Amino acid sequence: MSHRWSVLALLTALGAAPLAAQTFPTADPVLQRIWEEGTKNSQLKPLAQALLDSVGPRLTGSPGQAAADQWALAQYRAWGIPARAERYGTWAGWRRGVTHVDLLQPRVRSLEATMLPWSPGTQGPVSAPVVALPAAAGPQEFAAWLPQVQGKFVAISLPQPTCRPEENWKQYASPASYQRMQDERRAAQQAWEARVAATGVSPRDLPQRLEQAGAAGVLVNNWAGGWGVEKLHPSARTQRVPTIDVSCEDYGLLVRLAEQGQGPVLRVHAEAEALGEVPVHNVVAELRGRERPNEYVVLSAHFDSWDGASGATDNGTGTVTMMEAMRILRRVYPNPKRTILVGHWGGEEQGLNGSRAFAADHPEVVRGLQAVFNQDNGTGRIRHIGMQGLTHAGSFFARWFAQLPRELTDSVSFDIPGAPSSGSSDHASFVCAGAPSFFLLSLDWGYGVYTWHTNRDTYDKVVFDDVQRNALLIASLAYLASEDPQTMPRERRTVLPTDARTGQAAWPTCQPPARSAAASGR
Repeated sequence: MSHRWSVLALLTALGAAPLAAQTFPTADPVLQRIWEEGTKNSQLKPLAQALLDSVGPRLTGSPGQAAADQWALAQYRAWGIPARAERYGTWAGWRRGVTHVDLLQPRVRSLEATMLPWSPGTQGPVSAPVVALPAAAGPQEFAAWLPQVQGKFVAISLPQPTCRPEENWKQYASPASYQRMQDERRAAQQAWEARVAATGVSPRDLPQRLEQAGAAGVLVNNWAGGWGVEKLHPSARTQRVPTIDVSCEDYGLLVRLAEQGQGPVLRVHAEAEALGEVPVHNVVAELRGRERPNEYVVLSAHFDSWDGASGATDNGTGTVTMMEAMRILRRVYPNPKRTILVGHWGGEEQGLNGSRAFAADHPEVVRGLQAVFNQDNGTGRIRHIGMQGLTHAGSFFARWFAQLPRELTDSVSFDIPGAPSSGSSDHASFVCAGAPSFFLLSLDWGYGVYTWHTNRDTYDKVVFDDVQRNALLIASLAYLASEDPQTMPRERRTVLPTDARTGQAAWPTCQPPARSAAASGR
C-alpha cells in the first residue's frame, strides 16, 4: 500500500526562521554555506532574465534552442564547471518570424494570433475571406463543399460560447445562469465534434485535406480556459500554407461573422523558415567525484520549450534552479564524494527524447545512480516527492530532510513507497531502469491553465521566492546524497497499483528515444 507522509510526520518539528537567517538541526558547515551562498549571492534573477527575455523560447530544432545551449555552456564555464553539449540526434529545424493578422472586412481590427510551431509561412501578406467548417450531413456533402475553400482561410475549431473562465462564471452568475452556460458549452462542443466527424476525415488529417483543396490557410483555437490564454503546443500539420492559432475572443468573432454571412476578410503576414534536419543536444555539466566518481547524483530539468511565449515555467524555472544549485555547489562543495552531474535535456516536449537518449548512451551513469532530482512543473516551491516504488528511498529522504531547516521542508509531502512513473517528465527515463529517480512536484500557481505551453509563459510569471527555496533545497539534497555513506538500494515494491491508463500493474518499460523528426513521424 502506498502512503502519503508530510515531512512533519517523518521529522521532528523545527522552529521556523526568516529565509535570510536559518538555524540548522545539525552543525554541518557545508549546509550552512549552501544557505549563505544561495540567499546572499543568488544569481537566479539575472539567469532567468537573460534566458527568458534575451535568449527566449527554446523550441526543439530552432535557432533559439541552439543559442540557449551555447548560453548555458558559457555560464557553466564562467563558473569553472566543466560542461559539454552532447548530440543525441537531429530534429526538424524551424525558424519563427513575425505573425501579423488583421481583420479587413467588415471592419478593421488587428487580431491576437500566431502560427503554430513548424507551420509554413506566407509569401508576403495574403488577403483572403474566412469560412468556417460546415455542418455537413456526411462525407459526401463535405466533399461537395470542399472546392469552396479555394483561396480562403478555413476555421476548423470550436468557437467558444464564452471566453470567460469557468471560475468567473461560478463566482458571479446566478445558479441558473451558470448551469445554462455549462449546458450551452457542452452542447456546442458536441455539435462541433459531430461537425468534424461528418467530414469523414480525422482531426489530425483535416488541415492537410483543406490544404490540398487549395485553402489559403487554416485557423484554429486552442483556448486554455483562462483569461486570454492559448495553448500553443500542437505542431502544425500543414505543409505549404500557414496554420494560425487565433485567440479565443478573436476566433469567435471570425466564425460568427462567417456564419452570419457578414464577409470577414483577413490579411495574414506570417514568416517562417524550414531549416531541414538539424543537430540537437543535451547540455551536461559535472563536478567530478573525489572518492566515488562512478556513482552519480543527477540534477535534471528539460531545456527545450514550446515557443508561444518565453518558456518561463516550462521549464525555464527548472533550468535556472538546477544552474543555480550547481553554481552554489561549485562555490561551497567543489570536490564532492560522488560525481554531481546536471542534465539540461533537449526534446522533452517531443517524448523525453534527450533524457532517454542520455540513459541509453550512458548505461554507466544509470548503473551508478545514487539519485536523480528532476523538476518540471512550474514556478512554485516543491511540495511533493514520490518514492517511485523503491522501498528504501523513504528512509534516505527522511535522513536527508532531518538535516535541513523547516523553511525548506515544511511544505513537502512524500508518497511512500509510491509508484513508478511511466512518462510525464525526464525522471521517467531513469525510473524505467529501476534507478532512484525522483520528480520534485511544485505548487500549482495556475500552471495548468495559465502558463503550461501557453502564450503567457513569460518572465513576469516567475515567483523568485519559491524558485530560490527550490534551488537551496536541491543543492542541499545533492550534497547530502553525494556524502551519504550508503548507496540507495533499488529494491522495488512487490505489488504495484494498476495504471489507470493501461489497466496494468507492471514496472514501466524503457522506451527508445526518437533521434530524428523523421523517425518520430512528426
